[in-house]
Amino acid sequence: MNALAHGLGRIGIWAADFDHLSAREVREAAAAVEDLGFGALWFPETTGREAMAQAAILLAATRRITVASGMTDIYARDPVTAAAAQRTLEEAFPGRFLLGLWESHPSLAQDIRGHRFGPAPVAVRAYLDALDSAPFGPPGTAGSPQRVLAALDPGMLALAAERAEGAMVLGMPVAYTRVARTALGADGLLAVTQLCVLGDDDGHDHADTADTADTANTAASADTADLARTTAEAALPNRRGLLRGLGYENPDALDGRLVDALVAHGRAEDIAHRVQEHFDAGADHVSLHLVTTAPGSPSVRQWERIAAHLPLRPGGHAPAFAASTFD
Repeated sequence: MNALAHGLGRIGIWAADFDHLSAREVREAAAAVEDLGFGALWFPETTGREAMAQAAILLAATRRITVASGMTDIYARDPVTAAAAQRTLEEAFPGRFLLGLWESHPSLAQDIRGHRFGPAPVAVRAYLDALDSAPFGPPGTAGSPQRVLAALDPGMLALAAERAEGAMVLGMPVAYTRVARTALGADGLLAVTQLCVLGDDDGHDHADTADTADTANTAASADTADLARTTAEAALPNRRGLLRGLGYENPDALDGRLVDALVAHGRAEDIAHRVQEHFDAGADHVSLHLVTTAPGSPSVRQWERIAAHLPLRPGGHAPAFAASTFD
């Protein structure tokens, strides 16, 4: 297993909804993720909190867990500022911050931030060049601490293999984990983020009779399936071509096979099984992006349910999966 993956632990949480929470709620949720035994806490940067400030909040609220800014927008700050911020966090929290750089999106870069959006591999390569030569940072800190690139297409995966410790691949089927592993080679860190929709507790908490239990189970299953489909649909715009390359000839049809491949949904055991499938396909680390119908509320209860089916060590990092974990 890649040495950086060991620092991350094998399993993490992707906290996409933290921008909907107050700072107090974010600190409490981060502590809960650590206490459950997850090895890393990932978050994106879009239109909410600034990534480096968010990382500092999360690092200060926890003791051991790795905090990874999985999609740090290259248009949100110049490379010199990014290098100084990364080195500052490394100085304050040694070995606990992982910078993940993201190529951004035209609407964010141009319409909101006022920059000219450039082709991803070219723009990211230029950003990395400037990052590596940045002169600013705390005294005594080294340049170019560990980093990964948010990568989907082959060009970005190749750049990640060349200029970073590896790649973070978000929201793709297990089959693409195999593609990414080939692109990164045996030694590159491969962190994948799995979209998840966790079903209800089998409907029993709200049922008084066998008939009402069956009705509740049916309704809960339908709600889970609907949210999984909506989540898969939202993931399509940047993935259609890649999905066609995996054999999904008409991604927009969103048939059940494609929804199931993009979104792990149902019981906690089903989500845990998908984690193992990614490991079997070559992933070093899997983070879980839990999608709920209440993005304004921390997902602690759902994380607890999933954690009960994963080989986590509460209060510490997740140990490595054994090959027979789900046999």
